[in-house]
Amino acid sequence: MASVSLREELNCSICLEVYTDPVMLTCGHNYCRLCIDHLLDTQETSGIYSCPECRSEFQRRPSLQRNTKLSNIMECFSRVRPVQAIASVSCTYCINSVVPAVKTCLQCETSLCEEHLAAHNRSVDHLLIETSTMDANQKCSLHNESFKYYCPVESTCICVSCYESESHRGHHADLLAKAYEKKKKQLRHDLQKLIAVREEDARKVQSLQDHWLKVHGKAAMVTEKVMTLFLDLREKLGILEREILTDITRQEEQVSMQVSDLLQQLEDKKEGLSRTIGRLEQMCNITEVITVLQESELDVSEFVIGDKILKGLHDLDEGLISVTLHKGLSDITSGIKQEFYVPEVIDIFLDTNTAADFVFVSGDLKTASWSKVKHNRQNLPQRFKTFCQVLSTRTFSSGQHYWEVEMSQSEMCDVGASYSSVERHGEHSGIGDNEKSWSLRMYEGKFSALHNTVETSILPGSSCQRIGMYLDYEAGRLSFYELCDPIRHLHTFTTTFTEPLHVAFFLYDAWVKIRS
Repeated sequence: MASVSLREELNCSICLEVYTDPVMLTCGHNYCRLCIDHLLDTQETSGIYSCPECRSEFQRRPSLQRNTKLSNIMECFSRVRPVQAIASVSCTYCINSVVPAVKTCLQCETSLCEEHLAAHNRSVDHLLIETSTMDANQKCSLHNESFKYYCPVESTCICVSCYESESHRGHHADLLAKAYEKKKKQLRHDLQKLIAVREEDARKVQSLQDHWLKVHGKAAMVTEKVMTLFLDLREKLGILEREILTDITRQEEQVSMQVSDLLQQLEDKKEGLSRTIGRLEQMCNITEVITVLQESELDVSEFVIGDKILKGLHDLDEGLISVTLHKGLSDITSGIKQEFYVPEVIDIFLDTNTAADFVFVSGDLKTASWSKVKHNRQNLPQRFKTFCQVLSTRTFSSGQHYWEVEMSQSEMCDVGASYSSVERHGEHSGIGDNEKSWSLRMYEGKFSALHNTVETSILPGSSCQRIGMYLDYEAGRLSFYELCDPIRHLHTFTTTFTEPLHVAFFLYDAWVKIRS
């Protein structure tokens, strides 16, 4: 008990800690030199200095005399005081006995036992921390004061003197409790975002797996149909059978490789997410204020940026398979009834009532060519007036259809499809230059796909003039194939068709012919 009383007598009444370099005012009260110096600095603006204990006033700033006797006592006390008293934190209010503190209040700068903690919590709502964390990092190393604020500009905790200093002037600093809640809120927000990203990625993984199973099942079904078809013509069609099966396997492997790559990307991302989420969860579980606030910020933006991982997935190109079958079978036999759908080339004729004045249409209505001579045709509302274009007489509003054309390579030629309601004049009336038409353009031996003024280059170039066009109206697919050896898929437009479609052609110093 005597040791406790002596210890209380040796505490500075300002910092409530054992004296450090004790000095004495003329009124006889003692303080740590740094503590009283700082207090007198704050009183300087008023011009009135006073003792914080007895309130004695001084007209001038009092001189500080080192208390040599008290310094000697402090030196002896520091050598003989128990190690336990240094190592542990006692309740500030239990002055008659040493009672371990369970919490420390940053605002009051006091440590409290269970009993005094209950009374404290009933009267005020202050920020409490574990007493085990009350070490040197809870005080400013420059001013030996407890941290009171958090400066977001410097990302550091500061004391009152730091807050009033020139280095932090103009900085908007928050009280520790408020900054702590902000940091916790941000951590929880980041955690929820990353958890949502992880859940979304899990759904994408499932979608990729479902897509792969769908393509795998479709490939198996198509393979079975193709094998059944070739049972009756094994001797004559063996080469064609192997060609088609190889193509199906190639497409299946292409999808498999694409899905595998995307799955690997998601797995890599998942590992990064798990590490970051684990770190965020760790930080969210930390109750120590300073550690949380001074923890370096985690960059979670790379995980929440929206992506398009499920778009652009390859699918089984049944159009390519069907066109390959047609070309092969047409060279071998005709009129074979078969289970597998093989599109027959449909008969298409050109509508002269839509042909522009510089478009010449052959007598069999199968060929359209650019003409230097203007044909003064009847001025009809359905006739194209700005561009050299022509539509087919036939329209398609359902089903699957296939036709072939030959294109010249002299200047520019577009083949495609268009709604009847497409504009007939104006800068956006060209085939592919609006949302009502789709075209494949050949220009100087190079292909490109065009829709709604967006042009997509198709590589490599080609000298092939024969083009196959495959329309699946219900599926919303319009595909173009280069009918050379081997057959090459050029481009597929995918959309939802809402009107009947015409076959459409655009010409400039070129010609196009519909094959029967």
